[in-house]
Amino acid sequence: MVDSHRGSAAEIPVTSNGDLDQSPERVFQRDSHSTNPGAMTVSDSSVTTSNFASTAEGIIESGPHQGSASLPSSPVTAVAPSSAVASRLARSFSDSRAETGAQLSSGAVVLSDDLKNPAMEKLDLVRKWSINTYKCTRQILSEKLGRGSKTVDLELEAQIELLRENKRKYQNVIKLAQALANQLSQIMQTQRQLGDAFADLSLKSPELHEEFGYNADTQKLLSKNGETLLAAINFFISSVETLVDKTIEDTMLNIKQYETARIEYDAYRTDLEELNLGPRDGSSMPKIEQSQQQFQIHREKYERMRNDVSVKLKFLEENKVKVLHNQLILFHNAIAAYYAGNQQQLEQTLKQFHIKLKMPGGENPSWLEEH
Repeated sequence: MVDSHRGSAAEIPVTSNGDLDQSPERVFQRDSHSTNPGAMTVSDSSVTTSNFASTAEGIIESGPHQGSASLPSSPVTAVAPSSAVASRLARSFSDSRAETGAQLSSGAVVLSDDLKNPAMEKLDLVRKWSINTYKCTRQILSEKLGRGSKTVDLELEAQIELLRENKRKYQNVIKLAQALANQLSQIMQTQRQLGDAFADLSLKSPELHEEFGYNADTQKLLSKNGETLLAAINFFISSVETLVDKTIEDTMLNIKQYETARIEYDAYRTDLEELNLGPRDGSSMPKIEQSQQQFQIHREKYERMRNDVSVKLKFLEENKVKVLHNQLILFHNAIAAYYAGNQQQLEQTLKQFHIKLKMPGGENPSWLEEH
């Protein structure tokens, strides 16, 4: 019986590429010629398309038949479907995937757009910043190398340069005034010590009591006047520092913004000029129009910043003249009264400018008290 089945199995033809013959009649021919009256017969209807949907190779091999003990066990081989059946299955599977995707697409696309909007906005900002930085850097390098053109407002540039020069000079005046105040403070300390020494000797030297006493009083008076002069000098330093570090520095910040706007304006102006020199066709015209829009935006910004700086410089000049006028009068009157020995005039100078004298060892007055 085993030899009979082997003989029928050998009748299954094999094609030239090693695949089984696709004819169902030849596949089941071995069962029709079996000599066993109880042999199992497999019909075409028992092979359905469901057998091929879950296979990767197109062939299903099952184990021995689990029927009656009197029936012989023989392998059952299912052959892959024909090309037409396989094509229908592939189209059916593709259509089912397309339907599933269409059912989910409406909600998924909306959520995806909502989630991507912030990220896309950030990417767009980074892209614009990168382009702007590149253009400005190229403009700066071309100006330093002497290859690029630069927009210059001669009158405004002269005012800005004068302001920078005056700022350096004012800072030098502050530095020298601070040195004078420190030296005066040391002199005052020495005068106080010298006055104490004269007063001690006046008590211990009866024969020179008056002489030591005069010198003690003189040194103490000089020390007191020195404190008044020191208060005037410190007020002068504080006022000029406020002018330089706050008022002028605020204007310098506007000047930096103006210079940045000028570089951007020149960068986009140069970019537009280069595009206008090139060919004008369908691909270049959108770029030229976009460049023209960007140039117009930065031109308006540059003109606005230039006007702001001009107004700022005008108000700064008026404020600077007013502040320095008062402070220079204060400094002159205090120095002149101190070295002339006019204690009354020195004290009157402090009252004129509402300066409170700081007592030795006392705390600094509050901001409200100073103003």
